[in-house]
Amino acid sequence: MKECYLYQKSGDYIQCQTCNHRCRIAPYKTGICGVRENQKGKLYLLVYGRIIAENIDPIEKKPLYHFLPGTFSLSIATVGCNMFCRWCQNYDISQCTKDPELRDEITNKMGVEMTPEQIVADAKKYDCPSISYTYTEPTIFLEFALDTMKLAKKEGLKNVWVSNGYMTGEALDLIAPYLDAINVDLKGFSEANYLKYSGAHLEPVLDNIREIHKRGIHLEVTTLVIPGVNDDEKQLKEIAEFLAGVSKNIPWHISRFFPAYKMMDTPVTPIQTLKLAESLGQKAGLKWVHLGNV
Repeated sequence: MKECYLYQKSGDYIQCQTCNHRCRIAPYKTGICGVRENQKGKLYLLVYGRIIAENIDPIEKKPLYHFLPGTFSLSIATVGCNMFCRWCQNYDISQCTKDPELRDEITNKMGVEMTPEQIVADAKKYDCPSISYTYTEPTIFLEFALDTMKLAKKEGLKNVWVSNGYMTGEALDLIAPYLDAINVDLKGFSEANYLKYSGAHLEPVLDNIREIHKRGIHLEVTTLVIPGVNDDEKQLKEIAEFLAGVSKNIPWHISRFFPAYKMMDTPVTPIQTLKLAESLGQKAGLKWVHLGNV
């Protein structure tokens, strides 16, 4: 465990300031992510150094098509997430922390103990020019990610986040000096659907996309197009026009949905829907529109 970097005390309660839920956490309880716990008036990250996944991936798998193309990235994650997307492909490691009965298992058994130094050494050992914080949401393991990012930067490695974009401004301030590239998952353009399917608000994600671009961090955006959720022409057009309004140079990855987790009965995205999104992106003036999972 490690004491968290961003929180404020309010009596016996603690307000976490790491993501935009800004959870108000009672003693010996965790926030929505399930990995940040109020212990005697201090907030602790329960999964610091507990790596649940470590792989070597093509950078294009993040997906990043315009950052270090053709290279491999050492990719790591802990368990946990601050959203509960019903279509999550990695639900077994992202959603397990929502069960309070698993707390001891999460802190003591889930994952392999690794230090930031070991992560950086592995990246160098396998000739990976970057480290990606991915699979689950890196915001929820901010402290471990940031400590690793600082070491990676000193060793000449690049740092990549694959994120839902729900970090606070305070968290972005901490990581921005060390963050070289990020892919933000923009899950639609409907506040109601964001709340219904992911348990989060849309506007903080849009704000962070604007701010990340403003800070000059390499940014690409992915939208998983899901039938009945975000596949209507209105939403797809609004996403395309929003991104183009920030910058026409932002690559937009339009990904095909396949049934997963709590949406096993939802059909696969028709190719014509992806083609519609592609044409809307091009019409909006986006220079780089990529179809994925096809």
